[in-house]
Amino acid sequence: MTVSVTFCGAAGGVTGSCYFLQTDQGNILVDCGMFQGSKTVRELNYEPFAFDVSSISAVVLTHAHIDHSGLLPKLVKAGFKGPVFATEPTCDLLTYMLPDSGYIQESEVERLNRRNARRGRPQVTPIYTRHDAENTLSQLSVVEYHVWQDVISGVKARFWDAGHLLGSASIEIEVAATEPDDKPTRLLFSGDIGTGEAVFNNAPEAPTDLDYLFVETTYGDRNRDDMTDDERRALLGKEVRESLKAGGNLVIPSFAVARTQELLVDLAHLFNRGELPEATVFVDSPLAQRATDVFAKHLTGSDARALAHPKFHMVPDVEASKQLALVKSGAIIISASGMCDAGRIRYHLKNNLWRSEATVLLVGFQAAGSLGRVLQRGAKGVRIHGEEIEVHARIRTLDVYSGHADQDMLLRWTRDRLPVERQIFLTHGEEGARTAFQQVLLAEGIDSKKIALPMLDETVILRSGTVKTAKIRPRLSGEELSRDDWHNLYAGTITALSEKLRSVENDAQRRDLLEKVLRDIASV
Repeated sequence: MTVSVTFCGAAGGVTGSCYFLQTDQGNILVDCGMFQGSKTVRELNYEPFAFDVSSISAVVLTHAHIDHSGLLPKLVKAGFKGPVFATEPTCDLLTYMLPDSGYIQESEVERLNRRNARRGRPQVTPIYTRHDAENTLSQLSVVEYHVWQDVISGVKARFWDAGHLLGSASIEIEVAATEPDDKPTRLLFSGDIGTGEAVFNNAPEAPTDLDYLFVETTYGDRNRDDMTDDERRALLGKEVRESLKAGGNLVIPSFAVARTQELLVDLAHLFNRGELPEATVFVDSPLAQRATDVFAKHLTGSDARALAHPKFHMVPDVEASKQLALVKSGAIIISASGMCDAGRIRYHLKNNLWRSEATVLLVGFQAAGSLGRVLQRGAKGVRIHGEEIEVHARIRTLDVYSGHADQDMLLRWTRDRLPVERQIFLTHGEEGARTAFQQVLLAEGIDSKKIALPMLDETVILRSGTVKTAKIRPRLSGEELSRDDWHNLYAGTITALSEKLRSVENDAQRRDLLEKVLRDIASV
């Protein structure tokens, strides 16, 4: 029996999760996610798939986040006609998330093409459209937790609660033996492992007695303090009070699904206890509004009621969103995307970053090269929609809302899966994070030969209990996936040059500076 796995994403980076699983019985995908982060990384979304789409019989999906599901419409557009197996909450969320992703791509490309036309550059097309995404929804197939599901002949899957997001799962796959003396091959794909402490999620679970384990390492290099609900809310309350006291708006870039709902529940508790000053909360994300309805459907009790707090105002349309530019103080604006790379949040940043009285609160992981990471690192200026924006606002980070397990949690989860018979593959982490987690596993006494750090596009062949790696030429290296790219450097250079020109005393000095820069460029 031969089984092989190709790491088509989230290997050396944290986005684009996609495993191409080839068996003697047929081929399937585990996840089909979109790449996010730097422009160089995002350009991978436009390239052909790293596999023959016609050879794929089915997809099993760990959860609805776009970095795990966002290229499903591209897959269907390319000819995939098989089922996409996912839990019911995941299917409910995708009903809104995939069309929203298509709409955002259409909108971003339309804006880019207007700029390209003025610059004499060629027009571009979106990866897929809203219509393409809507066509994908009919191929969703609901599965239950803990129940074996036949995926293709000879391959079955069982979903376990990953505790990361409503409906999220770690997926156990069993490939039937093809020879009488062989035994089935059992693989477990962790998906994103939750903290067990988030507002809506249970503690992550998963089976044992595995041959191969694929585990995410997003926070493999760091730990967070254990925190009760009240302690987390106290930290949020402190940030909100200080932001509003400064006299401006509080802008919170937030993932539309889960993170926004968690924030709303905690804000509702703080308002109800009188721990926040008078303020209006604007949720400016159509997807977040629809996702909130899905969460309310699957939740009961006080959390469900909190989502409908009277302080919360859903922004109904683009025109209403534009009106928020007139609000100079006293507003809490929650908008997507969480890494600041697309959507309405970029307009709110343009309107507030230059104001010293404003605050931007980052509440999620910021991938390398994303605008959120650039702000987090203390940039004095950024470019948004081609415009230079000086950063005078307070940039704050509150990491207690992360949906990803930290190093200690990952270790406990992995330890509970041991012994793993053959190999542990560390994925879904930047190079520093998964290397750090590798060291933690080695300190646990796990044989170094059992721990692998696969690269993008690498294929491992699992034949008769042995693991062999096929030679590859990766589209991007781990270093390229985990750092800012030349687009980030270009934007920073333009901003730095502008600041320098403003700082010199007169026009003659400015001319001398520019002539020097041009001479340096010409000499390259």
